[in-house]
Amino acid sequence: MPTAQLLLLACLLWGLEARTAQLRKANDRSGRCQYIFSVASPNESSCPEQGQAMSAIQDLQRDLESTKARLSSLEGLLHQLTLGQAAGPSESQEGLHRELGTLRKEREQLETQARELEVAYSNLLRDKSALEEEKRQLGEENEDLAQRLEHSSQEVARLRRGQCPQAHSSSQDVPAGSREVSKWNVETVNFQELKSELTEVPASRILKESPSGHPRNEEGDSGCGELVWVGEPLTLRTAETITGKYGVWMRDPKPTYPHTRETTWRIDTVGTDIRQVFEYELASQFLQGYPSKVHVLPRPLESTGAVVYRGSLYFQGAGSGTVVRYELTAETVKAEREIPGAGYHGQFPYSWGGYTDIDLAVDETGLWVIYSTQEAKGAIVLSKLNPETLELEQTWETNIRKQSVANAFVICGHLYTISSYSSPDATVNFAYDTGTGRSRVLSIPFKNRYKYSSMIDYNPLEKKLFAWDNFNMVTYDIRLSKM
Repeated sequence: MPTAQLLLLACLLWGLEARTAQLRKANDRSGRCQYIFSVASPNESSCPEQGQAMSAIQDLQRDLESTKARLSSLEGLLHQLTLGQAAGPSESQEGLHRELGTLRKEREQLETQARELEVAYSNLLRDKSALEEEKRQLGEENEDLAQRLEHSSQEVARLRRGQCPQAHSSSQDVPAGSREVSKWNVETVNFQELKSELTEVPASRILKESPSGHPRNEEGDSGCGELVWVGEPLTLRTAETITGKYGVWMRDPKPTYPHTRETTWRIDTVGTDIRQVFEYELASQFLQGYPSKVHVLPRPLESTGAVVYRGSLYFQGAGSGTVVRYELTAETVKAEREIPGAGYHGQFPYSWGGYTDIDLAVDETGLWVIYSTQEAKGAIVLSKLNPETLELEQTWETNIRKQSVANAFVICGHLYTISSYSSPDATVNFAYDTGTGRSRVLSIPFKNRYKYSSMIDYNPLEKKLFAWDNFNMVTYDIRLSKM
């Protein structure tokens, strides 16, 4: 056995509580050096038999292998320690810094997740509050409808109980459009049948005033006129998320199959890649927030100036002065046209911003685009567009600075502007007549109920203004003077 292994065995046996041992070195008969190591057994009084000796030797060999493995492990650790000392403190610090950086990133991720959860929780609370408010409003509307129904029933009953004309009244007393009623024979007690005929009267002749107390336009009056009055805003819908702070919603004043005058479209315009257009087949679906279809535009749009007209969506392409015509039924782009010299992406927006450089509008006469150019030095330029090809048919340059007004719309070939997007007591402050090329100052009250109107458009079919005011989609009744 080599000397090193012999010494190792001696140490091992010493560790096994053999405290008395002798080592003797001498030459054997052939002259080779021999080491004789004698150890007294701590447990055995006499030597075991040969089989027992072999078992003990095997146990010692196993212990020896285990000890060698431990020594090898210690040598590996010593080698690593030596390398660490040779590398110096800088590399060790660098390793610590890397570990610290990893821990910091994990902490930041956890903090970000916590903030996102807080925001989601806040949104849920806000949605809950909005739903409760909507529930309350619906309850009030139900009560109001019930009262109106009861009042209508009483009115019908009163009309049915109305007195008949006198028996001897002349035919001149009978209203035109009604036949003479049978005479009431007061001399007989026999049963008499009372016959009468009701003449229908349009509701617009009875309800001559709107709920706000201002006269309505007569039913069927589709003629043009100048704007003389704007009513109080009526809130139809409130957006659910932060992307609905501002946007655009519209109905087609000349709908094409399968769309109807009820079909409504809505676009939330908060974000950098705006492509989704929500379609609501029925007005009730729009009020409840259940779209029947979602269009994904082939290219993103910009601003709140989009309109729907004759079955197509017209919008400004993001980051460009191009107007795009997207056919809603075919779900494809049918035409594109760059507006010559038009500013875009914040060059000539309305006063509220939102990249509203190019604003599309619809009135009784067709499709319009409201914008400005460098040549016009920021003044509003108004152009009539061909709805099929988007070619400019005629252009007018006004003396109204675009960035000084909050929004604009067109009614009967007249351009109107709003003084402020945030003041609760704003006004329709300017009008430009494309027929005469003249503008004039106005002061028609206009209410920004929620103090952030980002879209105002005119719907010539409904004779109303549609607006988006700080998450809320609202309408305004209007009154036009006779031309």
